[in-house]
Amino acid sequence: MRQFKLATILLLTGLCSVAHGLCPPLGPSQSVYDGAWEAARQSLAEIFDQCLLSSEYFSLLGAAQLNTGRLSDAMESLERSLLLDPDNGAALIDYSEALLQDGQLFAAIEVNQLLLERADAPPGLEQQLKNRQREWRALTRQTDWQIDLLGGYDSNLNGAPDTETVALTLSGEPIFLALNENYQAIEGPFLNTRVAATHTRLSPEYQDTVFAQIRGRLSDDSSSDVTQLVARYSRRGSLHSASGQASAGLNHLAFLGSSLFTGADASYSGELAVNGRCSANLSAALQHQRWHQQRRLDGLEMRAGAQTTCRLGSAASQEVSLGAGLLHNLALQDNRLGGDRDGWQISAGWRLASVQRTISAQVNFTTILDGRGFSTLLENNARRRVARGSVLVQYRKRLGFLVKGLELVANIYHQEQDSNISIFDTIDSSVEIGLSLRF
Repeated sequence: MRQFKLATILLLTGLCSVAHGLCPPLGPSQSVYDGAWEAARQSLAEIFDQCLLSSEYFSLLGAAQLNTGRLSDAMESLERSLLLDPDNGAALIDYSEALLQDGQLFAAIEVNQLLLERADAPPGLEQQLKNRQREWRALTRQTDWQIDLLGGYDSNLNGAPDTETVALTLSGEPIFLALNENYQAIEGPFLNTRVAATHTRLSPEYQDTVFAQIRGRLSDDSSSDVTQLVARYSRRGSLHSASGQASAGLNHLAFLGSSLFTGADASYSGELAVNGRCSANLSAALQHQRWHQQRRLDGLEMRAGAQTTCRLGSAASQEVSLGAGLLHNLALQDNRLGGDRDGWQISAGWRLASVQRTISAQVNFTTILDGRGFSTLLENNARRRVARGSVLVQYRKRLGFLVKGLELVANIYHQEQDSNISIFDTIDSSVEIGLSLRF
């Protein structure tokens, strides 16, 4: 915690008036200093009943409470000091610091600006206030970087079907053909690299965030190597005491340097209710999907859903979440196999965080049904049904003794997809471990 002598400086320079009466004189002999805040707080508490009308008393008491970790008590004492004397500079200095610690950054900056505009601040103190104002304004703009390097093993690098044969329907009779080896699952080691940057800008009404990421996966099967580019802008704000976030972004995938998929999306999530430790929100999203190699797969996907998150009481920060949503994918080409698609999805999450480590788990399940028969060659032109489930477990541990911001990361992932058309059955499991650096 930052220790301030500003109240003492003002006391000694006579910037604030001393309220006497029944309250004992609060002169230099009773000034507080580094290392003695607790003793000062106890001494001041003993004369509380005698100083109910002393702005200076509550200013010194608030400073002592602030520097001994009693933030709520400090704010109450400092506010009382300012009610008694709105021009009490010592109280204003510590009150602005208390506002900052309470998370009210812009209120703290505003109060500190009022102090800078005063003509009676000593030169030495004025410079301290200017330095503090510069530091606090810098908190409204922040850029964070993250670099990940992880290696692991994947049972299905190329996302191949979990079958060795394909059943074709010709003249109403099934014919089984062996799946080409190039389209069968390939397992092996891989290397994941990721570089991401997040720039955040705060204002009294909004929080604007710009996020950019490039990720690449390399393996022995070079045909499945993938590069992903992501860019996203979001704005979070409040309206009628409810918070919400609007965002827009691009997601681009490329295999072997050749563009495969580009998604452009826009979404909005709004707070629905807050009840104690739990909160709920509604969300809606729209994504334009472009498949560069097979344009007839292009679609416009719409999603609407709700999610609730609850914090659980424990020494560490623990929370659980549950969400559900409806999907509709509109075919942009008349000849898209299966036509439009409808579906739903549910998700559940759990997260346990402490100072040194974080453990989290995420479970997702999605089911989709095509609007018309997928192909006359497969299952007698049946409408395709797909059910996909996945589980991701992640462990993160700080390695601060090596480099600040360095973490050990381990991921375990499993996905299964079942369909009434066997070529869409897939199973994929992977495990990876590596380092993540944030700065």
